[in-house]
Amino acid sequence: MKSTNRANLPAAILVLLLLMVWQAAAIGMDAAYILPSPAQVLRRLWELRKPLFCAHLPATMSVVGIGLLISIVLGLALAILMDLSPVAEKALYPLVIASQTIPTTALAPLFVLWFGYSIWSKVLVTVLMTFFPVTITVFDGFRSVRADMKDLMTSFGANPGQIFLKLKLPAVMPYFFSALKMAIPLSIIGAAIGEWLGAQSGLGYFSRRMMTQLDGAGVFAPILLLSAAAMLLVALVNLVERRVIIWRSNM
Repeated sequence: MKSTNRANLPAAILVLLLLMVWQAAAIGMDAAYILPSPAQVLRRLWELRKPLFCAHLPATMSVVGIGLLISIVLGLALAILMDLSPVAEKALYPLVIASQTIPTTALAPLFVLWFGYSIWSKVLVTVLMTFFPVTITVFDGFRSVRADMKDLMTSFGANPGQIFLKLKLPAVMPYFFSALKMAIPLSIIGAAIGEWLGAQSGLGYFSRRMMTQLDGAGVFAPILLLSAAAMLLVALVNLVERRVIIWRSNM
């Protein structure tokens, strides 16, 4: 317990320093509609707790959950396909890279035109931003598997399915969790962008609505909630990772 507290101490000190700088800048600017202080943001978050926690946070988390699930399935499928087939790798890898050169803010309004204000326009933005790290990182995990280990298993009579389950799958698990920890913040950003550009609910939509009212603290309150949700989900993934990849604790 003490070692954990010591490990978290530098991060706590840095956060405290950043909050102090933020507070000083807000006091010096004296324009809460542009830069509210941390205390003002927390107070506004408490005042808006009912719509934020009961309506807009569930809407955003629904987009994040569906988008992440689709991205994980799609990313794993593409990574496995590229690992199994050199032809598929040559065909798909450039397309996966090219998909990230398209400005998300340019496509999001098109998704709204195609799907309206339904959840799917936001889910597509989320998938576009999150399937890439899953695909590329997991594929790199497959490529990290040593060829001599595969040859050794083959010489002992292992079939491709056994090589995948016994060798490749354990080797790629750390890469998968790393990809997931990258994809979670991106999924929340994607959901917020989709809601900002076209939605009737969600934290991104609520932040944009507060901006039209020149409510600076109201703009920052849902952003703070988005950050807290991302950190909580990443912490949960870290916990699951420690339980699943048990050999890391012995290294």
